[in-house]
Amino acid sequence: MSARREATRQRLFEAAVTLISEQGFGATTVDQIAERAGVAKGTVYYNFAGKTELYTALLEWGIQRLAARLREAAATGPPRAALTEVLRAELAFIGAHEALARLLLAEAWRTNRVWYATVGQLRSEAIGVISGLLDAMAADGDLPEGIDTAVAGSALFGMAVTVALDWRTRAPDRPLDEVHATVERMVAGFLGG
Repeated sequence: MSARREATRQRLFEAAVTLISEQGFGATTVDQIAERAGVAKGTVYYNFAGKTELYTALLEWGIQRLAARLREAAATGPPRAALTEVLRAELAFIGAHEALARLLLAEAWRTNRVWYATVGQLRSEAIGVISGLLDAMAADGDLPEGIDTAVAGSALFGMAVTVALDWRTRAPDRPLDEVHATVERMVAGFLGG
């Protein structure tokens, strides 16, 4: 894909994420997305078959970016230490991309078969990073017995999303380090350490 086309798609993603997070998927039109992105309506259709395809590509793009950040953080050390770094990376990512996070929460889990694959991508690529670290901890004997790592990974991921959105909504001037310190203490309590 050319750099110019990629830049256009980026503008479309940014316009779509802003509009959809403000007014919802159903109320957002292709005309509005094109206008916000500063392109002709035909440009949207040149890049995507329609609004649903744009939205699906937007979610996939966002999930890939989030998962990449989480994988980078997971590679920082042993599983227990890496887990807290992954949660920190998630808080930072959501803090920087809160409209995208709101979009994921508001739209992706609706009963729409089009987005089931996208939710599966979120589970395998982003939540899977956390579950993978928990699996490694369990293999090392560093996790309490009987913990379902898939459920625990989803719970920790969801907790971090909720905390990040609450932080950005209610106390945006609060430093990330303070928010992360509280999350880190909670996870240490869960892990027994």
